[in-house]
Amino acid sequence: MASLSSFRLAVAVAALLVVGSCATEVTFKVGEGSSGKSLELVTNVAISEVEIKEKGGKDWVALKESSTNTWSLKSEAALKGPFSVRFLVKNGGYRVVDDVIPESFTAGSEYKSGINV
Repeated sequence: MASLSSFRLAVAVAALLVVGSCATEVTFKVGEGSSGKSLELVTNVAISEVEIKEKGGKDWVALKESSTNTWSLKSEAALKGPFSVRFLVKNGGYRVVDDVIPESFTAGSEYKSGINV
């Protein structure tokens, strides 16, 4: 009996590992249209909302989806990094990644969130 229970436990743990390894880490690629006053982020997964908070900022600022998985923000003033990102995963919930986009970001750079969905 004990060996059957141990076998079932091992199978359950293995199944969880397989399911967990199928998740995709969310990444943010800085788009070519980004500059000191604009930020364009391209995500590798479907996301419903994206907001950023500048260094020292109190409020989250929403980015607009301009095309599939591409989010943009245009500002009158210079943007101050590093940027924290808050996003809503489709069929998921809100996630926050602090200081994921550095102050000295460059177009074409990709930053990992550390969050799997």
